[in-house]
Amino acid sequence: MTLELWRNATLVLQIGGKNILIDPMLGKKGSLGLFPMTDNELLNPLVNLPFTEEILKERLSEIDAVVVTHLHPDHWDEKAIEILDKNIPLLCPESIAEQISQSGFTNIIPVKDAVAWQNINISMTEGRHGTGEIGKKMGVVNGFVFKTEEKSIYVVGDSIWYEGIAAEIDRHQPQHIIVAGGAATFVVGDPIIMTASDIIKVCKHAPEAYVWVTHLEAVSHCKENRSFIKDKINENNLQDRCFILQDGETRSLD
Repeated sequence: MTLELWRNATLVLQIGGKNILIDPMLGKKGSLGLFPMTDNELLNPLVNLPFTEEILKERLSEIDAVVVTHLHPDHWDEKAIEILDKNIPLLCPESIAEQISQSGFTNIIPVKDAVAWQNINISMTEGRHGTGEIGKKMGVVNGFVFKTEEKSIYVVGDSIWYEGIAAEIDRHQPQHIIVAGGAATFVVGDPIIMTASDIIKVCKHAPEAYVWVTHLEAVSHCKENRSFIKDKINENNLQDRCFILQDGETRSLD
């Protein structure tokens, strides 16, 4: 099993001999423009993909399935809708399947609880994309657990730490956990994804798991960068099992 970060939450998970593209944001730097309710004038995404357009097309030809956790544009953008094969197997929460189908995708596998696909068991998990009024505006978000006979990985998705994440970890007992870090925050309300403190809580709740941090330095409302989070990981002596992925980096998940 390997994990490759392209940018933000866009990942390629190789598991069970299949390449699964997760939350594709494939547009060029700045293609999403300004995000609302931010305290800056930065255009999103803040960085390009770590390879050329030509290599992107080559990489997409190697993908066996796509997984979309939710429809926010930094997880499912117009470029992805434009260039992905409309017949590729696309797994997503049942609640967003119809909306995705309206973009021409014809091989959608809606997930209500769990499905088996190509000898991989895929379970949907719950998340909480912020608190209070901001949390309500952000809408429903989900994550997924991927399991084979030997491997298991939990992609939390865009969620803060709360009791529901602890319950999913207890239920699935994943060997690896991927979290969205960066403490993305609007001009009102609390963070809508994990802070460094949240990440530490994940590590402490799952002492046998490896934790991988994504969603960093790519969108304008994130407040914590890689250096800040790395310092917190080191302060808590978690550097042997909590890792920050760089854009374009591939890691083996043993």
